[in-house]
Amino acid sequence: MSNWLDAVKWDEDGLVPAIAQDHKTGRILMMAWMNREALELTTAENRAIYYSRSRKKLWRKGEESGHVQKLHELRLDCDADVIVMQVEQIGGIACHTGRESCFYRVWQDGEWVTTDAVIKDPKEIY
Repeated sequence: MSNWLDAVKWDEDGLVPAIAQDHKTGRILMMAWMNREALELTTAENRAIYYSRSRKKLWRKGEESGHVQKLHELRLDCDADVIVMQVEQIGGIACHTGRESCFYRVWQDGEWVTTDAVIKDPKEIY
């Protein structure tokens, strides 16, 4: 029997990009990286678990902030090199800046314009 993790095309560092999307609205909340262990634990614990490249360790989303991402669905793209997760974002904040989404800047008239307000000051979160 083939291991389902073997179907994923891991990059040279053993990582795959993982996109978290709100399971109700479809809004892209964030993108982070997963290694094999993170992906396996994500399915086992039914919550988003990433691999922090800067800290070089597993990162359970919400371990410090309480803003856990509960897994609703997991998908692998056609090239098997990108993961998309449908998640329930506990607390409504996915970004370390205190916003709903990490994608809060919109290209307008030749510049990046911040369009989303901070829901909670990061100093109160971390």
